[in-house]
Amino acid sequence: MINLKEVLHSFSDEKQQDFIIYLNKKNKRKDSKDSQLVSLLLSDNLSSKEVSEKLYGIQNKVALHALRKRLFQSLINFTANISMKEENSIDVKLIKYLLSARNFLQKGHIKIGYQILYKAEVIANQHQLFSILNEIYHTKIQYSHSNQHISFDKIIFDFNENQQQLLLEDNLNIVYARIKKSLVEFQHKKSTINIKLLIENILKEQNIVISDSFSFKSLYQIIQITNISSAQNFDYWNIEQFIIETYQLIKNHKSKEKQSYYHIEVLYITANALFRSKKFKQSQEYLQLMFFYMNENKQKYYNNYSVKYHLLLALNYNYTNKQDEGIKILETYIEKRNINIISQLDIYLALTVFYFHNNSLEKAKNSISKFYHTDKWYIDKAGIIFTIKKSLIEILLQIDLGNIDLVDSRLNSFKRNYFNHLKNINQEKVITYLKLVETYYKTPEVVTSTTFNEKVENSFHWIDREKEDIFMMSFFAWLKAKMTKTDVYLVTLDLINR
Repeated sequence: MINLKEVLHSFSDEKQQDFIIYLNKKNKRKDSKDSQLVSLLLSDNLSSKEVSEKLYGIQNKVALHALRKRLFQSLINFTANISMKEENSIDVKLIKYLLSARNFLQKGHIKIGYQILYKAEVIANQHQLFSILNEIYHTKIQYSHSNQHISFDKIIFDFNENQQQLLLEDNLNIVYARIKKSLVEFQHKKSTINIKLLIENILKEQNIVISDSFSFKSLYQIIQITNISSAQNFDYWNIEQFIIETYQLIKNHKSKEKQSYYHIEVLYITANALFRSKKFKQSQEYLQLMFFYMNENKQKYYNNYSVKYHLLLALNYNYTNKQDEGIKILETYIEKRNINIISQLDIYLALTVFYFHNNSLEKAKNSISKFYHTDKWYIDKAGIIFTIKKSLIEILLQIDLGNIDLVDSRLNSFKRNYFNHLKNINQEKVITYLKLVETYYKTPEVVTSTTFNEKVENSFHWIDREKEDIFMMSFFAWLKAKMTKTDVYLVTLDLINR
């Protein structure tokens, strides 16, 4: 039996309320118990017997079973309606065209049916929607005996061509899944991995050669999974060249205007990887391209990417000694509404760092105060890497603010919550770093000593400056500033641009 309680708790609070409203609108009978059952499942940890007694006053297994079945069907309809609203409008439009065409063909209106199929075929080809094209060609072939004005050989040719593209898309889906599976396995083994080589080997095994036959969607799928891995392991340098080389192959794709969404995504990921590798000029060049395509097609995707674009631009400015410009960009978003929660969190965290670098500790304190939820909440919303960064920044800030009680609490919480995870992803250097920070916090007088300096040098296995992640270097810059008694922002710029 489907666990209705688990399904309901997977919804956000807002979606739970929307579902109850949906049930109340749908129910014609005033005595319907659907919404009551939802409330009981959400609020109390009750047994089936207790639920039945609250709903019916007695134990009524048959009625409760029937009610649960109705509620499950309502859940299916509700989530399907949401998915339809969120689904790509082109896909939905083409499905409607296809269903309409089939309806006309079934009733013998062959000319009208094929006219609708032709319109659907043109749009599907423009957007490289191969699975929908497969259904269109299947329908054309099915009714071809009734239409003497079409070329049967042409339909078969188009069908076979599309089959090749559909097979490529399916194989790329396998590649995507195998890359993801391999990354998980490497993470469990705590071993390092050459992501570029992994991708090349898996593509070779599937007999796939990256070329301009790729759609931007296919490229985005592969790049996105490598991007996620790099974020977890802080090694953006490992995928940077692969992304750039692949983008160069398909940047003049014949249907790129119809794939703007994925094109912009690829440009953003590339710009971000270059920023994390401290190649600021190149990063900003890709940001300029991103901004250009954001403004194409009457700014169709501008609002989708405005925050991500400006945040990455501001980060580039902060690390190229244009801090005031970076702060100015992000401060315009503080009072803006209708910004998704992830973007909002990223802006507050970036501003905290910018203010911290600017020695505006009160502003940094005010910015970090926006993070008033539990760490579990932030992990659910923004992921564990974001939450670890947030927690580290807060510890450093509270040390500089002199909030002793808060520092002790945050240090103990970090050790308890994240040390095991950091060990599992081969990031023991973060643990080492925090122990050195704790040494400074408890005995600040030793931080300028030769002994402490040697301890720092011997504690880390440093990789090349070009390969080290910019945020990892930023954290170290804070410690080095304490050791040398110099400004943290100047030390940060010196380490990054040396």
